[in-house]
Amino acid sequence: MNRRNFLTLGAAGAGLLGGRVTLNTHAAAPAASPPAARKPQFNLTIRDYLSREARRISDRALTDTADAATRRRRYMEMMGLQDLPPAGERPPLNPKVTGVVERPAYRIEKLYYESLPKLYVTANLYVPRDLKGRAPAVLYVCGHADTQKVYYQAQAKRVAELGFICLIVETVQLGEVRGYHHGCYREGWWHWYSRGYTSAGIELLNGIRSLDLLCERPEVDGTKLGVTGASGGGAATWWIAAGDERIQCAASSCGTSTVASYVHDRTIDGHCDCMWFINTYRWDLTDVGALIAPRAFMISSANRDAIFTIASINEVHNRLKRLYKKLGAADKLALTTYPGPHAYSEYSRTCIFSWFLKHLMGKNVPPEKVGDLELDKSKLETADTLRVFANGPLKEDRTLTIHEDFFTPPKPPVIADKAALEKERVRVIAALREKTFGAFPAKPPALDVQVEFELKNGPTSSGHRFAFTSEEGWRLHGRLMIADEVKQPAPAVVALRLPGEERNSTDSFAARVPAPWAKLVVEPRGTGDTAWGDELNWHLRRASAWTGRTFASMRVWDTLRALQAVRTLREVDPKQVSFAARGDMCAVALYAALLDGNVRTLFLESPPATQNAPGEKDGRGPAIEMLNCLRITDLAQVAGLLFPTEIVIIGECPTTYAWAEELCRKLGAPERFRRIASISSWRPARPL
Repeated sequence: MNRRNFLTLGAAGAGLLGGRVTLNTHAAAPAASPPAARKPQFNLTIRDYLSREARRISDRALTDTADAATRRRRYMEMMGLQDLPPAGERPPLNPKVTGVVERPAYRIEKLYYESLPKLYVTANLYVPRDLKGRAPAVLYVCGHADTQKVYYQAQAKRVAELGFICLIVETVQLGEVRGYHHGCYREGWWHWYSRGYTSAGIELLNGIRSLDLLCERPEVDGTKLGVTGASGGGAATWWIAAGDERIQCAASSCGTSTVASYVHDRTIDGHCDCMWFINTYRWDLTDVGALIAPRAFMISSANRDAIFTIASINEVHNRLKRLYKKLGAADKLALTTYPGPHAYSEYSRTCIFSWFLKHLMGKNVPPEKVGDLELDKSKLETADTLRVFANGPLKEDRTLTIHEDFFTPPKPPVIADKAALEKERVRVIAALREKTFGAFPAKPPALDVQVEFELKNGPTSSGHRFAFTSEEGWRLHGRLMIADEVKQPAPAVVALRLPGEERNSTDSFAARVPAPWAKLVVEPRGTGDTAWGDELNWHLRRASAWTGRTFASMRVWDTLRALQAVRTLREVDPKQVSFAARGDMCAVALYAALLDGNVRTLFLESPPATQNAPGEKDGRGPAIEMLNCLRITDLAQVAGLLFPTEIVIIGECPTTYAWAEELCRKLGAPERFRRIASISSWRPARPL
C-alpha cells in the first residue's frame, strides 16, 4: 500500500519485520514409553490468564528499547495509520464554512472539512475578537455525548474567552453525521480485529487533520497547539498528543487507565472500541505517554470513576512521572484528581484552563482565579444555531462506511511457480509471526507430555488420555486411539475439538477417517476440560484483543504445542501427522499447519469462507478473528500456501477457496485440493 492509495482509499497495509518465535513442531523425540501417570495439574481460568497477561503488559511499560522513530511507527501502525503521509503531502481539506455566529467576545464559524476524500468532519471554530497577531489554538475532541459540539460547547466557549482559538470537532459516531465506533462492542464486527481497524485510529486521523486545518488558518500560531477532551475525548487526547508532535500542551480528562485494570477490574466492559488500539506490540497506555514526553501533559480524573479506577490512574501517572523526571521535564507532567464520578468538576476544568494558559501563553494564572465555564444552559447556543448541515449530512459522505473502506484487504497474490510460492509463504509467515501471533510465548514452558491413563475401546483398539503444557498455566488434554493391527509408529490424524460441541462429536469425526492411522482428539483452550461459558465470550474476546491476542490465535498456539506433544508419542510417526477440523476450528488448523510446515493432510469440514465477516453481537458463535491477519492473508490463501499439503474440503466448499484449488492445478498437482461429500469417502492423494 502506498501513499497514493491512502489518499484515495484511506487504506493501511501491513508492514514486515523479521522477529519471530520458532516452534520446532516436527522434530521427532525418542520413541520411548511415556512417563507414568501423575497427579493432575490445575489450569488458570481464562479470566485469570488474561488478567495475568494484562498485568505483565502494564508492568513492562516503558521497557521498549527501540528508538523513538520506531516506537512512533509502531504506534501509528497499531492505529492503522502507518501509511499516513506527512503534513504537506496529505489530500486537501477543502474546508467549507456554512455559517457564522457573532457573539461579543468571539465568533463561531460553522464548518466542515474532508479528513480523507469525502470523509467529512463537522466542527465549530471559536475565534476570539480583537486578536493581536496569531494566537494559540486548542483542539477540543468530544466524548460520547449524543449532541457532541452542542453538549460540550461551554468548554469551547470558555477557552475562546481566555484568548485561545478553539476548534471543537465531532466524532464519526455521534453529532450531525452518525457512523460507527462500537463495532466489536455493539455490532458483532469482530472482524475489525482481523482488519487491524480501530475506531481510535479514525479519531486520531481526524484529530491530526484538525491540526492541519488549524495550521492553515491565518489567526493560528501553529507552534502553540493544544488538545483536550473528556471520556472518549480524554482517550482521544492521548492518541492525538502521541500521534502528532505539533501538540505542545494536552490535558486528558476521564480517559486514563492501565490495560491491567481494564481487564482485571472489567472496566473494559464499559468502554467503546475507540478507547484502545490494535495491540500488536502489547503496549500499555504509559507506552503511549512516552511518545508525548517531554511535552506538557495533564492527567485529570475523578476518584470514583466507574470505568477508570483511581489506582490505575495513579499507576500511569507514577510511571510517566519517573520518565518526565529523567527527561528533565518534571514540571511538564501534572495529575489532577478530585472527588466524584465520571465527569468534569469545577476544580478539574479550572486546572485545565490554567494549564493551557501556562504552557501555551506563558501566563501563570492559578485555577482558583482563572474562572469556570458558563453553566446556565439558557445562555448557551441551541443545536440549530450550531448546526453545520442545515439540510442534513451530504449524500456522498463516507462517515457511515469508513470502517469498511478505510482498509481494503489485499487481493490474492499471483503465483506462477513453486519458487514464487515459497517466496510468498516466507513473507506471509514472517508477517504473521510479528503482526498476528506476536503474543506467542517467547520462552515456552516444558511440554511435559504425560500419559494419564490407558484404555481399551472394544476388543480391537486401544489408546490413552494424555496431557501437555501449552503455556504457563494451561495444561491441555488429548486422547489417542489406534487399532491393534496397525503397525506402529503409524501415521496420525489430529482432530480439534470444537467449543460447545456435543459429546464425542469430534471423536466420531476423527474415527471416520478411512485409513489405518492413529486417531487423536486434542482440546485447545476453551474446549473440553478448559471450556468456559459462552456468556463470557463478549467480554473475553475484547479483553483478549486488548492484550494482543484472540481466541483463535491462542488456539493456534495450543495446536502447535499439541503437534509437538503428539509427535513424541510412541504410537505416532512424527513425519506423518494430519489435521482434521470443522467449522471455525478450520481457521485454527489452517494457520497452525502453515506455521508448522510439516502437516501431511488437512481435512476441513465446512470451513469459513473468510475472516472478513461479522459475527454475533453477543460474542457467541464462531470466533475466528486474529489481529491484523487480513492485512497479510486470508483463509483461502493460507490453504493455497500450504501446497503440497493435501487439502480436503468436506461438504460445501466456499467459492473463496477456488484460488487455492487453481493454484494446485497451476503447480501441476490438482489432486492436492480435493472436495468430498463425507470424510469416510476420502482416499489419499499420490505422494509427490
